[in-house]
Amino acid sequence: MTPLEELKARANPERAAQMAAYHKATRPVLGLPNAEVHELARTWRTSRSLAARVDLAASLWDSDIFEARLAAASLLTHARMKEGEPLAWAELARWVPGFDSWALADHACSAIGRRLVAQPARLDEVESWTRHENMWVRRAALVATLPWTKQNHPSDADRAIRARVLGWAAGYVPDRDWFIQKAIAWWLRELSKHDAAPVRAFLATHGAAMKAFARKDAARHLA
Repeated sequence: MTPLEELKARANPERAAQMAAYHKATRPVLGLPNAEVHELARTWRTSRSLAARVDLAASLWDSDIFEARLAAASLLTHARMKEGEPLAWAELARWVPGFDSWALADHACSAIGRRLVAQPARLDEVESWTRHENMWVRRAALVATLPWTKQNHPSDADRAIRARVLGWAAGYVPDRDWFIQKAIAWWLRELSKHDAAPVRAFLATHGAAMKAFARKDAARHLA
């Protein structure tokens, strides 16, 4: 049984209908819990080389089934990769222009973020996403760079990356899309837990132009 056949064999039509309604999904949904999909992906990941994992992830993503795409992202969400790591980055980057919802994009961005931490020079490519016509691609530039909000002891290079991404976020402020405003707030809120000063400065400069809910969310952890 192939991995895709294994996913389909576990389908739960009743739960699938509920999930499709919640996610407003236009692609097929099988009705598997995320935890079950991640566990399956873990077993597939441990028994395959990186090149084989990338090939499997590509085929699962291209099936356009919700759980298969979730499994594809899980297959490539792994902190340490040795030889062949550029293959994983290339495959993840291939998915980005087709992002069309938060549920799958966020899982893919988790994998993308690990590859960015491994090779920060890839941020030059990510910066091009900030100008993309697809809102989900623009949003991905913030979601994929969330690892830089979480360091308690960032290096000078990490601080420079924070400043760079905050510049992207500032450029997004005039965008009235709810998901873009939410992503700005998410980045600021997470950063405020570890480094409040740049968040205060951002809000002092740009907060008035943000949507009220986003400004409030961004400042949630500021005293």
